[in-house]
Parts: sequence; structure tokens; C-alpha cells
Amino acid sequence: MSVRFEVLGPLRAYQDDRPVGLGSVKQRLLLATLLAKADELVTSEQLIDVLWSHEPPASAASNLRSYARGLRTVLHSDSWDGLPPTRGGYILRLLPGQLDLEVFDRAITRAQAAAADGDSVVAKAEWTRALSLRRGSPLAGLPHHSPLAEWVARIEERYLAAEEDYGELLLGAENWMDVVHRMRQLLDRAPLRERAWCQLLTGLYEMGNTTDALAAFRQARKIFVTETGLEPGPRLAQLHDNILNRRPLAARREEIRPNESQRKFPHTHVIPRQLPPLTHVFVGRRKEIAQLDARLDSSPQGAELTAITVVCGMAGVGKTTLALQWAHQMSASFPDGQLYVNLRGYDKDSKLSPFEVLRDFLDALGVAQTRIPASLEGRTALFRSLLASRRILLLLDNAGDAEQVRPLLPGAGRIAVVVTSRDQLHGLIVSEGAHALPVPALSHDESRTMLRLRLGEKRISDDQESLDGIAKATGGLPLALSVVAARLASDSQVSLESVAADLRRSQNRLDALAVGDVRGAFGWSYRSLSPDAARAFRLLGLHPGPEVGEEAASALIGSPVHVVRQHMRELTSLHLLDEGFPGRYTAHDLLWGYAVELLRSSEPHDSQRAARERMYDYYLHRSHSAAVCLQPQWLTFTPHPPSSPDSYAPPSDQAEALAWFGTELDVLTRLVRQETENGYGTHAWQLAWALTAFLAPKGLWQIQFTVQRLALSAAERSESMTGQATAHRLLGRAMTRLGMFAEADDHLKHAQLRYEQARDVRGAAQSLHNRTEVSFVTGDLQAALVHAREALRLHRLAGHAPGEARTLNAIGWVSATTGNFTQAVDSCEQALEIQRQINDVNGQAATLDTLGYAFHGLGRWDEAVSSYRQSVALFRGSADRYHEAETCVRLGETLEEMGESLAAVAEWLVAAEIFDELQDPAAEDVRRHLARVDGASEAPGQRFDVLR
Repeated sequence: MSVRFEVLGPLRAYQDDRPVGLGSVKQRLLLATLLAKADELVTSEQLIDVLWSHEPPASAASNLRSYARGLRTVLHSDSWDGLPPTRGGYILRLLPGQLDLEVFDRAITRAQAAAADGDSVVAKAEWTRALSLRRGSPLAGLPHHSPLAEWVARIEERYLAAEEDYGELLLGAENWMDVVHRMRQLLDRAPLRERAWCQLLTGLYEMGNTTDALAAFRQARKIFVTETGLEPGPRLAQLHDNILNRRPLAARREEIRPNESQRKFPHTHVIPRQLPPLTHVFVGRRKEIAQLDARLDSSPQGAELTAITVVCGMAGVGKTTLALQWAHQMSASFPDGQLYVNLRGYDKDSKLSPFEVLRDFLDALGVAQTRIPASLEGRTALFRSLLASRRILLLLDNAGDAEQVRPLLPGAGRIAVVVTSRDQLHGLIVSEGAHALPVPALSHDESRTMLRLRLGEKRISDDQESLDGIAKATGGLPLALSVVAARLASDSQVSLESVAADLRRSQNRLDALAVGDVRGAFGWSYRSLSPDAARAFRLLGLHPGPEVGEEAASALIGSPVHVVRQHMRELTSLHLLDEGFPGRYTAHDLLWGYAVELLRSSEPHDSQRAARERMYDYYLHRSHSAAVCLQPQWLTFTPHPPSSPDSYAPPSDQAEALAWFGTELDVLTRLVRQETENGYGTHAWQLAWALTAFLAPKGLWQIQFTVQRLALSAAERSESMTGQATAHRLLGRAMTRLGMFAEADDHLKHAQLRYEQARDVRGAAQSLHNRTEVSFVTGDLQAALVHAREALRLHRLAGHAPGEARTLNAIGWVSATTGNFTQAVDSCEQALEIQRQINDVNGQAATLDTLGYAFHGLGRWDEAVSSYRQSVALFRGSADRYHEAETCVRLGETLEEMGESLAAVAEWLVAAEIFDELQDPAAEDVRRHLARVDGASEAPGQRFDVLR
């Protein structure tokens, strides 16, 4: 009796082609999870997490056993025992042909091979067979919890890529109508597939339907800009240009050469170059380099396949150096760029989540921050869509486990993925077809060669025996060899003989190097430090990373910058620190961990506490002064007094303040978390407030959301009413911008209540002002006016002129949108008078924009134009590009009403250019204005280029 399973649609099982009842949802989830991990042990703990989404009942283990018994009963076969008893979990054993996904994959492999050989008949038959297996969305009807959701997403990606491969075959056979039909269906499900859009446009154009082809491009462009903030890529843009100019598409399926693409479309395709520089001597590894080359060359020519290699080995063995060496050698093979991240997988305090990494990758690929999805699944889907038609190298360094890597893997595309890890990441090998590349220690001769290159022949020529001793004692680990070589190079008076003897004693005492630990080499170098430099190294273990600047190190260590700089030079000369950028230092995670060990074992507790407080004070006061410089009109507070009387000089101007936040952003966000965990709640919420001055104007609402959630927790722990109110308010503001309106209003209500309890009238007024925005964007204009008028009353009661003026402007804007233009003008003129008295430049710009809108509504054209032009000038002077563009759009609308079409187009061209720079979809609306006036829908605005 044969058993088979189907996952390419609703989950089904059959015995001798008769359907089997699979029982409850939980029982089917169990089967689906085991199918996803077929022939792999899945622990009971993992299954419980999937079945109950991390909230298991007390009876979860017993229930799991019951579901397993139920599956064994319904799937029992005389010839197949797919669920044998297994200690620690469950394994589902599958035979060839039992799972429709495996049948699908084998058919696709045969189709690709046939296509590569030019056998279109076999290729078409195999693709047709594979694609016909799909009965709907994979596992339709089952709740998808991670990692099941990721498996389903990968299946869907494979199916979409197969559809596109088949589309290429149909294009080659000139079966235009079939291509158009299939690609329309595909794009309904996955509208960000650039390759599918290219096939749709080609099919329509070859059928003679140029109008529909151009309309399809406009639809594609709108989707890409709206969803990602990016213009279509060069393949689609070039195809559109060919169709627009009625060129033949004989070479339609050839890749556009990267240099040509970049020359013609400089703003459509961002090419990241993120590989760190090569800084270390590189020895040996010819075999490993050859294996990496072979993996790159193993895919069939033209196949859209991803090659995944896990470079694995013990800590300090040189995995990252090997991967970087190969990546730099092969960079020309990846014309669409190289993405790199240090995942810090073995540092529990600094380990990066896939959610964070995808934000940075999407940003590097040119996606505007405001267009980056709010969920991990959304970010993964967008990332895979952007990579599907590109040739990119992805280097994921220092991964802790497979789960940290899976959401970062591309779906289709000629992508090479190199992962470095201390573990083989067996899960990637089983589920994703990754290839393990173990990295052994260097041979004795290679270790000697590395020392020779680092020290020079003259230094080692007289003592080959000691050189052999050093090579042996360092265990063939490049990190240990580098540390020892740096120590020897820093002091020509140190003999090789003494080093070899000291290392032997360290090895015997720690019994560490024999198993690949590098503490012996670290300890030998550490003991050679001056006492002050040694203390500096220990105290750096308190810093959250990923890098530390000289001023921050000065605060942490408690010494002047010029003294600390000497310590840092001593540490870098011994290779215990790296100076990646002038004045900024980082270290290998093993060295950072070694510093933490020394801190805990050798530094007095009082000294640690004092150093931590100095560091927290430094970052808080520098950030607070930078925030006030950037946003002088905001409600502020006196920050927590520093533990030492040192003063922290404020930035000299806004450019310096922006540079501070831009440089320290990663450190500051980690500090908020570290301060919260270490019980420094006041520092945490106040630092989070300061970060808002940088995050909010840049639209970094996801980071703001994360930071303010931590701030709220910190403020609650410290029982600070003001802190809780501030965090609730700023969290509510972030949620508003993320479209979480109901939750945002709840937080703003909590903020208002806590401000009232703290008798902070200004804070309560600001919360009401923020609630005005929520009500306005949700369409409740009456509530918006009620909140705004109460906020105005409280601002006046508190004597807070900036808040009063900005709320008057808010009342003016809401009034204007309801058609009460006279009330709007009156409110805005009151606001403007106050803002000019207190020199609130940005506030004046916003109020003048509202005033222009109100004058336009009253038909007072000249006054509207004057107000708008003043607003544009002030926004431009404060580098507020987004609002400058918005005002230019409205100014253009007024000029058009006045019959000044050329002047209107000039303003819209400026706005479109700014929105394009910001990658904001509002550019599409501006182009509609241009198309209407210009009368050329395919290339709006081209006749007015002289007005730029």
C-alpha cells in the first residue's frame, strides 16, 4: 500500500490514490512541519513552538504525542513506516516520489537541463508537468508560523521562478498569447516580479499591441515606486525604451551590460559595494578557493539558481578572511554588487536579527526607508523580488544558526551566497541545498610562512627552532598568529625564543590552544601591555559595540582623549583592536569576548560601575545637545546629571549634530537596550528621546518604534512618570506613521494621562497635538479640531509659544481642508506672528504653506503664490527637502489656475526631481500634473527641461 503527500496547495495525503483524513489543524500542522524537514530530526520543542506559536499549554508535550499517534494510525502502510519511534523528537522518512514538491523539483531540473541542451520539446514537457502540480497556495488553509511560513515562501518562490523560466521558453517559440496570459496571472499574485513584467511587455509588443505594452509598463512602474520607492530596473526600463521607439526586440532576452545600463539609467539601479577591505596577510587556502570557484561554476549556463556555501570552522581559523579574499577576487563576476553583513551570531548582546539586516540590505539596494515593509515576511519578500533578476554576491559573516540566515536567502536569481559560521549549519544543507566548506587550521609550513611574511626574513632567519615553536603553539590559527606577530613586530627587543617559551607555558597552563582556543596568544599579548592600556582593554568590554570612538573611550576609561589615544595605539599595534576608520575602533568578536572575561575576573565592581556610568552620561549628554540643536522648538528636559563634572561640548551647528547621530546610530540604539537591561532606565528613555530628533525627520519609523518600546519599558522600571509619558507619546507618533492608528491613539491617550498626572501641561498639550494628526489621517476631522483646540488652550496656559503657534497652524490646515478658508487664514496669521517673534524657521515654512493653501481656496491667487514662495525658500534653507517638494506641487497648482502653465511646470519639475531623489512615490502624482499640461503622456515634461 503506497502513501504520497501533496503540499503544492492544501495539504493532502493519499493511500493507493485514495485520500486520507488527516484530522485536526494541529495534527495537519505537525505533518506539514515534518514534511518541511523530511528525513531530518525535528525536536519536540521545535514542534511545540510551531503548533502553539511559542505559547504552549501545560499539556503540549502530551498533546504532541497524541497527534503523532493519530498520524501513525491514518498513514500506516505495510510497505512504509514513515514515522518510526525516535528519541528526542520525530523524523518523517520519505521515499522518492512520495512528495509532490520533490516531483516538481526533479521535473524542473530536467527542464532546465533540456533547455540548456537546446531540446525545447523535452523542456516544454517537463515544465508543463511541473507547473501542473500546483493546486493553489502551498499548504493553503493552514496557519503558517515560522519556520513553516519561510518554507512556504521558498516553495512559492521556486514556482514563480519556474513560471518565468517557462515564459522564456514560450517567448523563444513565439507563443506570445500564452506568455501574456500566464504572466498576467503570475503578476496578479506577485506584482514585483520584474522578469515577468519584461515577458508580459515583450509578448504584448510582439503581438502588435504596443498601446497595452506601454500601459503595462506604466502599471509596473507605479507598483515598483509605490511598493519599494525604486524605479524599475534596467532590463525593464531598456525594454520600455525599445518599445517606445518601436525598435525590434531580436535581442529581447539578452542581459543588458551593467556599464551600459548604468550609463543610460543612472538612478534606476543601485549597486551596493559593501565588502570590507582586505587587511591581513593571506596564506594558503588554495583548495578552499578552488571549491568556492567550483560552486560558482556548477550551475547550468543561464539558470536562475542560487549557490549557497557554508564556510565553517573553529573560531579564529580564518573563515572571514578566506571568504573576503575570494569575494574580492570574484567581485567582477557580480556586476549588480556585493552585500555584506557581520551577523555577530555568537554574541548574545549584539547578535543581529534578520529583521535588522534586511532593513540595511534594502536600504543598500536603494529602497527608501519609508517603503521598507514593517514585517519580517514583507522585508524578505521584497528583498527576494529585488534580487530575482540580479547577479549579486551575498556574504553573511559570522552566522550563529540556520534560523538567523534563512530569511536572508534569495529566492531566484544568479546569486552566490557565502555564509561563515563556527557551525556547519546542517539545517541549510538539508533544506536549502547548501554546501559545507570546512576550513582547517593552517599547516605547519603555512603558519611559518605567515609569520615570515609578517616579520620579515631578517627577524626570523637566526632562530628557526623558535619559529617552529611559535607556529606549533598557535595551533595553525591565523588570528592567534596575527596577534603574536603584531606583538613581535611592535618590539624588536623581544626574542623569538622568549615568545616560544612563554606560549608553551600559556598553552600548558590554559590547556587551550590544543583545542583551537586562542586565549594563550591573547594572554601573552595582553600581559605585555602597559597597566593603563590593559585596563583600557578590559573596560572596553563594557561597550555595546559594534565600534567605539575615541571620545567615548575617553569617557569610559576616565582619561583625557590624548592619553586614551596612546592606549588605543598600543592596542592596535598588538592587533587587539582594529582602527577601521580614523579614531574609531573595533575588534574580532573573540577579542571582545576576551575583554569581557578579563573585565569580570580582574576589574573591581566599583570601577566597572563608575566606567559604565561615565559612558552612559557621555552618550546621553552628547545626544541630548545634538537633538536640541536639530530641533530647538521641541519640548525638552534637563537630562540626568552626569556622575562626573566633565562637560560635553554641544555641536557647533546642525551639520555636526547630524553627523554625530549618523556615525553613532548603531551604538546608540544598542545602548538604549543595554541601559534598559542594566537598570539605567532614566538614561534609556532620555537617550531614546534624543534619537527621535534624528529618526523622525528621516522617516526611520521602524527604528523609532523599536527604540521607544524599549524606552517605555525602561521608564516603567524606573517609575518615571515623565519618562513613561514621553515614551508613550513618541511610540504613538511612530505608530501613526506606520499606519497603526488605533494603537497610536491608545498610546497618545496614555501619554496625555501621565503628563496630566505629572502636572506637565506642555506635554499634555503636545499629546493632544499628536492626537490631532491621528484623527486627521483617519478622516475624523471634527475630532481633530476638538483635540487641536484643547491643545491650543493648554499651550497658552503653559505659556509655550512654539507649541501654541504650531497648533494654530494645525487648526488652520484642518479648517482649510473642510472648506473654512477664512478661519484657516485667521489661525495661520496668528501662528505666523508668533513664529516670527521666536524665530521658528521651520514652523514659519509650514504655516506659510497652509496659508498659501487657504488663499488658493479663497481665490486670492497672488497672496497664495507669495505665501508658497516664502515657504519654499524657508524649507529649502532648512534642508527640509520633502516639504519643499510638497509646497512646490501646491504652488504649481495655483500657478496653473492663474494660467501660468510654464511657471507651474517649472515648480512641478523641481518637485518631481526632489521626490525622485527621496525615492518617494509622490513623484508619480507630480508627473500626472506634467502629463496633463505637457500633453505627452509617455514622456511628460520633456519640452520644459530648459526651465530646470
